Amino acid sequence: MKFEPVSPVHAYQRIVEQIEHAVLAGELTPGQRLPSERDLMSQFEVSRSTVREALRVLQSSEVIRSRPGDPRGPEVLSASPAALHRSMHRLARAGQLGFGELLQFRMLLEGSAYLLAARLRTDEQLAEMTSALDEMGALAAAREPDYLAFSHADVAFHDAVARATGNPLIVVCGEVVRDVVLELIKDKLQHAPDRRAVMRTSLEHHGEVLEAVRAGDGERASRLARRALYDYYAGYLPEDQRTPLLPLLDSPPP
Repeated sequence: MKFEPVSPVHAYQRIVEQIEHAVLAGELTPGQRLPSERDLMSQFEVSRSTVREALRVLQSSEVIRSRPGDPRGPEVLSASPAALHRSMHRLARAGQLGFGELLQFRMLLEGSAYLLAARLRTDEQLAEMTSALDEMGALAAAREPDYLAFSHADVAFHDAVARATGNPLIVVCGEVVRDVVLELIKDKLQHAPDRRAVMRTSLEHHGEVLEAVRAGDGERASRLARRALYDYYAGYLPEDQRTPLLPLLDSPPP
């Protein structure tokens, strides 16, 4: 039998692993403070530089927040999608994750989210969606349309749908992939020739989907959501990159 060579594990990595495990196990909770550097040195039996390297890694991963000279010690942070966002954005910028692949994932994710929301939403959650749509309508009809405010109301609508699924993973992944998609094409969106027309089309799509959610028709809501995403974003893709998206549509685009 032949074994693969192994790499030595640095002491700071062991510290990181133990603290991350304690956070995941609920032994360390958000807002709680870690011991001081001196106490950590004593408990782990390592040097100050090793403790500081471990804290640096934990802070860059947003597990803790550490301030130099704070006598209370590093603070444990609540879970955040920021690290996932950075990783996905880095992959996209490096060319390892294309816009078409991101859009395909978003169509899959949001299609499922709308299906679940139509069947699981509460009256309060439906009211949140309706309120966001009403705000979008008012902004689209304004004499001087505020595209940024309209986008914020649009995000609020999608967030309300995601929360209605009852699945926090859908909420986090939906938020991350939506933000990365928008970041990749924000310059093109900002220079759209007719923003009012874009807003009106978006408003119409959201209205149709909301009615399906209100009626509890998950299949229709899912189908409309996937189609709306395709219609809105496919124009930013070359023809050959649209092909993998077509199986997610019940009928081919015109």
